Amino acid sequence: MSKPELLAPAGDMECLQTAIHFGADAVYIGGPLLQLRADNVGFTREGVAEAIKYAHEHGVKLYVTVNCFATNEEIDAAPDYARFLYEAGADAVIVSDLGLIAAIHEAAPELEIHVSTQANCMNFNSANVYYKMGARRVVVARELSLEDIAELRRRIPADMEIEAFVHGAMCMSYSGRCMISSFLTGRSGNRGGCAQPCRWSYHLMEQKRPGEFFPVVEDEKGAAILSSHDMCAVGFLDKLEEAGVVSYKIEGRMKTPFYVGTAVNAYRHAIDGDLPMEVIERELDSISHRPYSSAFYFGEMKHSHGNSGAYIQKCLFAGKVLKYEHGCVLIEQRNNFRPGDVLEIISPKAAGKSFTVTEIFDEDGNPREDARLIKQVLRLPCPIELSPGDLLRLRLEE
Repeated sequence: MSKPELLAPAGDMECLQTAIHFGADAVYIGGPLLQLRADNVGFTREGVAEAIKYAHEHGVKLYVTVNCFATNEEIDAAPDYARFLYEAGADAVIVSDLGLIAAIHEAAPELEIHVSTQANCMNFNSANVYYKMGARRVVVARELSLEDIAELRRRIPADMEIEAFVHGAMCMSYSGRCMISSFLTGRSGNRGGCAQPCRWSYHLMEQKRPGEFFPVVEDEKGAAILSSHDMCAVGFLDKLEEAGVVSYKIEGRMKTPFYVGTAVNAYRHAIDGDLPMEVIERELDSISHRPYSSAFYFGEMKHSHGNSGAYIQKCLFAGKVLKYEHGCVLIEQRNNFRPGDVLEIISPKAAGKSFTVTEIFDEDGNPREDARLIKQVLRLPCPIELSPGDLLRLRLEE
């Protein structure tokens, strides 16, 4: 590769199309089996085949997550599923379970295997064992430093690739292997049902004073003591590349098209080096996130400093562009806005631009006082030519 791969998440077809529109080199999705996310972000077999076809038509690779830890019954189902994914044209499967890796490689030896971050690969010896089992890429544990990755790179085969997360949610447990949600709610994070109890606020109760609860706070807003910061590595992608990372992965298969599009767009420009870093950082600050950190890349991560567990939200997704013609943009509305509001443009070719809403018309040309109906098709005068798939946002703080 002349540049590292930009790998984007997609929980549905709209997110996949959005990721590709904004410049992803590859997209990862979940299928109907062992995909470690809630069922509503798992593609059916037909959906997987459609996603692969669409990605390949646009010159983009498609990876399928098969990254749960498998039960006996699921191991039995793996060979047939692996053969389906290979025949459908998947470029790789992302797998964590040793038994699954072996079963998939035996059933479909030509299907490329990437070792999931859930496998917590922390050292070169583990990577070499996975290589001997047939894996050709390892998604390193999120707890590794840049130095750790560089050392691992030096001691694995030249044709084994390293993929690393560069953006998104972090977890208090090693690379997401957490049981808190399962213990407290019966919803296992290792089976795609995490209730995110690490983001909840907790209180202390002294044994001899039952009923007296003392908040665990860090400042006047309080703190969720188990809640980790989000990762943002956009400012040091060059250091990741120097360490040997060939694929930059964005977390978020349960995120919206607005999140996916904005994040992919920002990292695309960062990789290409065609926008100032302050513009790119403002873009990433425009999506919902917890406080950003450099994760473990420069040493131990402080998980809860200034972190209440809540999202920081500075913008709303206003709409998706369907068409531009005759000085007007046709959009599918997503959140309320009205004449006088300034809509910012998220576009591969129009970063940092915006326009003021002067009038709003429905699809039939009738004037509207505001945009209230979710997914209603609307027409807005717009002085900037936009493309289908571009996004619009409304900034809350201005």
